[in-house]
Amino acid sequence: ALSGTFKDFIRYRKACNRWNESSYEMNLLLFDKYCLENFPNESDLCQEMVDGWCRQRKSESNNGCISRIYVIVTLVRYLQERGLTNVQIPIIPVAEKRLYIPHFFTDDELRRFFAACDSYKPFNFRTASHLAVKYTLPVFFRLLYSSGLRTTEARLLRCEDVNLENGVVCIVNTKGYEEHFVVLHESMLKLMKDYDQAIKTLYPERVYFFPQGAKGCMNRTKIARYFRNLWAQVSEEKALPYELRHNYAIENINKLVDKGMSFEDSIIYLSKSMGHTSVDITIQYYYHLVPSLSEILQQHTEVGFNALIPEVDYEEGE
Repeated sequence: ALSGTFKDFIRYRKACNRWNESSYEMNLLLFDKYCLENFPNESDLCQEMVDGWCRQRKSESNNGCISRIYVIVTLVRYLQERGLTNVQIPIIPVAEKRLYIPHFFTDDELRRFFAACDSYKPFNFRTASHLAVKYTLPVFFRLLYSSGLRTTEARLLRCEDVNLENGVVCIVNTKGYEEHFVVLHESMLKLMKDYDQAIKTLYPERVYFFPQGAKGCMNRTKIARYFRNLWAQVSEEKALPYELRHNYAIENINKLVDKGMSFEDSIIYLSKSMGHTSVDITIQYYYHLVPSLSEILQQHTEVGFNALIPEVDYEEGE
């Protein structure tokens, strides 16, 4: 009975385009294994199953626990809405503020990193899968750098989402499930066109723009490993593929001044292109990462800035 419930839930989430295969699928499989081992005679979901699995472990941070149990919380909510269970949603830990500060790329680091991408040598030049990696890495990481796409958004791009005639990319599989569009720089569009022609010789009927085999897309774990190996040729400091997105945001925020457009219009365009649901998210997220952002905000939006960041009354304390 549980397997049928899981399958219906997965079909529903995929139909809504709200299924994170790398995270949800793994944790749902682990939950299924837990239920089989600890409740072998139960055919329906029960409160003990959910509470036992969702209880925070001693070795887990709040955020780690949330990541592990989120798909189960969503499953219970799905069943409740259809009147299929009396199980209550478990207690969810309070999310912790992330203290990690992303790496700030220098021009020299970026130049050397992309040179490493261009010089990547596959283990076997005769195998389509290995050649595909050689073709993909220089284009994939340059796309992240030049467009601010999330790593998952780029991985899950289908060929039908990329218009190589006008350079417009439709982002369907995205955080928050808010579809948006990104316009490619003309140099990036040329790279994408050249890549498309090259990869077609290996996978003429591929589904995904950056394929792994004829039907699959680039794997998240492999992308992280390729980036780590290439970055190791540049620096010993820690960096992640996602930080190319941060670099895009920071570079653009620092260039918003004196570009012929109002600051307000510029930040709106940046926010929309990055798939943020509101300008506030863009400002709040990058406020502490861009040293000059507070001065830019105050200079160009004095009234709004004072409302957003009010003065502190020191007589009353912080």
